[in-house]
Amino acid sequence: MARDKTSPEDIARPVRRILIGLLVLALVAVFALWRIDSPRVERFRVALIDRMVPNMEWALVPVTGFVGMVEDFRSYARIHEQNQQLRRELQQMRAWREAALQLEQQNAQLRDLNQLRVDPRLTHVTGVVLADSGSPFRQSVLLNVGGRDGIQDGWATMDGLGLVGRISGVGQQTSRVILLTDSNSRIPVTVQPSGQRAVLAGDNSALPPLDFLESPDVIRPGDRVVTSGDGGVFPAGLLVGEVAQGADRRLRVRLSADYERLQFLRVLRSQPVERVSDPGGLVRPPDGVALPSRPAASAANGGGSGG
Repeated sequence: MARDKTSPEDIARPVRRILIGLLVLALVAVFALWRIDSPRVERFRVALIDRMVPNMEWALVPVTGFVGMVEDFRSYARIHEQNQQLRRELQQMRAWREAALQLEQQNAQLRDLNQLRVDPRLTHVTGVVLADSGSPFRQSVLLNVGGRDGIQDGWATMDGLGLVGRISGVGQQTSRVILLTDSNSRIPVTVQPSGQRAVLAGDNSALPPLDFLESPDVIRPGDRVVTSGDGGVFPAGLLVGEVAQGADRRLRVRLSADYERLQFLRVLRSQPVERVSDPGGLVRPPDGVALPSRPAASAANGGGSGG
C-alpha cells in the first residue's frame, strides 16, 4: 500500500490562500459599504457602528493614550511659553526693584545733603548689538554706533539694568564693547552696604571675582556691587551685580546684566573729571586776595577786664 506523502505545508498553503481571499473580500465589502450613498445603507452603517464600537473599547485604548500624549505635549509647550514669559516679567521686576533701590538711596542722600547736584551732562546713546565675538579668550560685542555719534573710548555701556562693559575701539559707524567678563577687564567697584573698595577682574567666566578686598570678612553673599568712580573711568553708582561665593570659595559677582540676551546697549556719555593741578588752591584764597583780619587777643582781653 502506498504511503501518504501529504506534508503540512501542502495543507497550509491553500488555507492561507483561502484566508487571504476572505480578507480581501471583507475589505472590499467594507470599502463598498462605506462608499455607497443610500439612506438604507446609511442606517445600516449607523446601526453597525452602534453595535460594534462599544464592544471595541479595548482597541481604542492605544488611540486614546496617543491622543492624551499629544495633549500633554501641547500643554508642556504652553507651560514652556508661560515660563519664558514669567522670566521676562521677572527680569522687568528686577529692573524696577533696582530702580526703586537706587531712588531710595538717592532720596536718602538728598535728605542728608540738600546741596547735592546731579551731573546733567550724563546722557546716553542707545546702540544695537550687531555681533557677538565671544570666545574662550576674548569676550566682546559690536555696536552700530561709533564716531559719528560722538562715542569715545572708555565710556560705560549698560543693558538697562546693569553695567555690561566699556567701549574699547571706535570706528566711524561701529564700536566694540569689552564685556566685564573679559580677561582684560578691570574696573573699581564698591560693595554695599559695607563700603569696601575692590577691583572686579574678568576671567572669562560668568562670575568674575573681586580682587584687592581690604576686609573680606565683612562682605556677605547678596551684597550689592556698584561702580566706585575711582580713576574717573566710570561714573560712580552704576549697578554691577551682587556678591556670590563661587565653587572655589572665592568672592565673585553675579552680574545684573543679562549677557544671554544682549540686544540693545546704552552708552553713557561721561565727561572727563576736572584735573586739580594745585591742591592747595582748594583751601587757600587766590593770590592778591587778603584774608579778613581777626581782632587782637589783647583787645578782647582788655574789653573783658574793663567790664
